[in-house]
Amino acid sequence: MSIKLAMYEEKYKEKLYDFDLPEEQKQFTGMPRETVDLAVGDQHRHPIVILHNENPIGFFVLHFSDEITDFTTHTEVLLLRAFLIDQNHQGKGYAKEAMLLLPAFVQEVFPEVEEIILVVNERNIAAQQLYKKVGFVDKGFRREGKIGPQYVMHLEMK
Repeated sequence: MSIKLAMYEEKYKEKLYDFDLPEEQKQFTGMPRETVDLAVGDQHRHPIVILHNENPIGFFVLHFSDEITDFTTHTEVLLLRAFLIDQNHQGKGYAKEAMLLLPAFVQEVFPEVEEIILVVNERNIAAQQLYKKVGFVDKGFRREGKIGPQYVMHLEMK
């Protein structure tokens, strides 16, 4: 595999801040410029960098959050937030590769975690398809987001 996941370090900040997305994707995620500092300043949020040959090409946040307790019976749950691949690296399978690495990464860094949850806008069909392909399950939970209805998807840790 050409991709690896790494905990955020300050050395990645400049490249992450240069990330961009096509306009139609920006509505569905937070850009690193908006989410890195928030995550770094919060002990419950863990920024993760997706690297290709040690070069940042993607980003997301793993968040121990109370806002998802209504959607699960597990007590040790991570919320996956702000997932994106920089537009210059899209269409190469990196998002899928990164998501396939996620369970092992979480087990190594956060061995207590029983489940990963994410929310995806109902209009973000490409993201829904990706998450289903890598094992996330739609158990029928819905919530209203800033730009419309969202599906709550679950990935049980083994």
